[in-house]
Amino acid sequence: MSRYTFGPVPSRRLGRSLGVNNIPYKHCSYSCVYCQLGRTLVREVERRFFYPPREVAGEVVERVSNLRGEVDYVTFVPDGEPTLDLNLGVIAEAVKREVDVPLAVLSNTSLVYREDVQSDLEILDLVSLKLDTVVSETWLKVNRPHPRLRLGEVIWGLEEFSKRYRGTLILETMLVRGVNDTVEEAEGIAELLSRVRFSKLYLAIPTRPPAESWAKPTSEERLVAVYQVLSERLGDRVELLTGYEGPDFVVSGDPVGSLLNILSVHPMRLDYAYRLLERFGLDAESAVGRLVEKGDVKLVEYRGYRFLVKSFPKKPSEAR
Repeated sequence: MSRYTFGPVPSRRLGRSLGVNNIPYKHCSYSCVYCQLGRTLVREVERRFFYPPREVAGEVVERVSNLRGEVDYVTFVPDGEPTLDLNLGVIAEAVKREVDVPLAVLSNTSLVYREDVQSDLEILDLVSLKLDTVVSETWLKVNRPHPRLRLGEVIWGLEEFSKRYRGTLILETMLVRGVNDTVEEAEGIAELLSRVRFSKLYLAIPTRPPAESWAKPTSEERLVAVYQVLSERLGDRVELLTGYEGPDFVVSGDPVGSLLNILSVHPMRLDYAYRLLERFGLDAESAVGRLVEKGDVKLVEYRGYRFLVKSFPKKPSEAR
């Protein structure tokens, strides 16, 4: 039985990801209202040792070897904040010496202002950092950080790390209805990220039961508005991550399937969608009408244009 690893699980960002649980349950610096693991009872910010690094690295190496090419990434994604582990860098280096699979980490960004955390993260090939807001009041409401943390330090750490990191840096913003899903919030994030070197910003919504029942996903209308504000400033680096994170398959010669794949990542103006379908000789209006009627997509209006956006899942995703 695996003690420190799980998966591989499908991830749109990372392909087939072998998860590493290097932190015990709910040891975290935040208590996010949307966390699928529930509330953090005791928040902490001091890095310390948790598990023997040789044991963790050994299990990772053994699992990767046994899976024989079925792993695209080894990902530190525990039931807490991975950078709280003082052995994070030690484990990563030990794994890198033994296997030729890229390493990733999913972090809440709270400790990235620390030099030792930045040094550990530099060892990994891909770093995913959370950025839900740049407004202190919103940060306190949605992320509920440890009292010793300061948003200014978190933002400074993100900027500084992006300057020195040479791997792939991706960011994620979780949009909670009525909390951080306004145009003003998006403009603040866009302003900050115009100074940050990163590859992708993923806009996500809570798709699993959250810690607080009031933490609902933003609406499709708000999602499109936020997406437009960010993409106007940051370009095609902004993508949606609003449903199941399985692999995307575009079927050759299937224009409707292709459209749905595109909409899972980017909202599309209705007239552009019509053009795409008409290139394949379809009655575009009828095809889109059927998708809307089935509930696969939704029509929303923004700044005088009509957009198609993929409908949010009705049930929690089973992917981790």
